Amino acid sequence: MKYYVLFGPPGAGKGTHAVAIAAKYNFKHISTGELLRAEIAAGTDLGNTAKSLIAAGSLVPDEVVEGMIDSAFDRFKEFDGFLLDGFPRTLAQAQALDAMLEKRGERLTGVVSIMIPDEMVKTRIKHRAAIEGRADDASDETINNRIATYHSQTEPLIEYYKAAGKYHEVCGDSDILEENRARVLALMETLV
Repeated sequence: MKYYVLFGPPGAGKGTHAVAIAAKYNFKHISTGELLRAEIAAGTDLGNTAKSLIAAGSLVPDEVVEGMIDSAFDRFKEFDGFLLDGFPRTLAQAQALDAMLEKRGERLTGVVSIMIPDEMVKTRIKHRAAIEGRADDASDETINNRIATYHSQTEPLIEYYKAAGKYHEVCGDSDILEENRARVLALMETLV
């Protein structure tokens, strides 16, 4: 089984390109947001825990998210691999993922990092917010906070995965979606 992490700042196109990668290579795209919604809808113990935390305005703790990912690895056997989108976001989560895979006798295959500059993050998030009607993503303060959080908590994973020889980067800064998709898929071809 292959295990990939799709990495990059907010607005880099992870979710957009994950669909194409998953379809081409028969991977199960695992978005942590979608997993949470599915667990809640199914009324599982994990979902009920997450629902009560969200209702209380709390963040869902790492253990709950990790439990959902571990459960997804068990449920989806008809795929040739997994593509994680939105996880890991911190060093602790990356280490937990390594431990989770080690228990299965597996290891992370690679990290595909789609990189764009901060100014493009701002432009893309504002554009997405306007299209999807997400007022929470439209303010400069929210966007700047997301960028700062990415730099402080998630970006350190680059060095972690470089040290493990798992990190592979592609530029996603074209204004033409198909051009970025071609770059991402060309990188995947070298890894699969």
